[in-house]
Amino acid sequence: MKNKVEKEWEKEFDYFNKRVTPCRRAIMEIFEEEERHLSAEEVYMLLRERGEKVGIATVYRNLDLLSQMGLLHRVNFGDGREHYEMTRVSPPQHHHHLVCTRCGKVIDYSELVREEHEFLDRLERELSSKYDFLIQSHQIYFYGLCESCRSNFES
Repeated sequence: MKNKVEKEWEKEFDYFNKRVTPCRRAIMEIFEEEERHLSAEEVYMLLRERGEKVGIATVYRNLDLLSQMGLLHRVNFGDGREHYEMTRVSPPQHHHHLVCTRCGKVIDYSELVREEHEFLDRLERELSSKYDFLIQSHQIYFYGLCESCRSNFES
């Protein structure tokens, strides 16, 4: 019997028959604490700051595994680096991204109104039907200028 309370994401390791190694635990804890999009390099630096003795290749391998397991979601904001975010949150929340093309700021956008949900549901159904394709998820990115960059640009 465990002395600690099992975290929700630990159940996925049992499901996939994978061990919760100290490195994997530390990576998941970093994402829980940071609550933001992180690149592999940022995860590596945060692990090193915690005193974890881990190589960058190990970080990449574990991020890949955690993505395959569905615990992390890989996103690309067009800056040449993959970023990751936690996907299994309670309650689950789907969101899209607003990406500033000048400063790189990323805003998670989840406040969809009923009409937007209906549009996305209809779009998924139509694409699934047209291409005989089972859509399991989607990502939408909106690129532009954030408020700060826009006001600096207009001044």
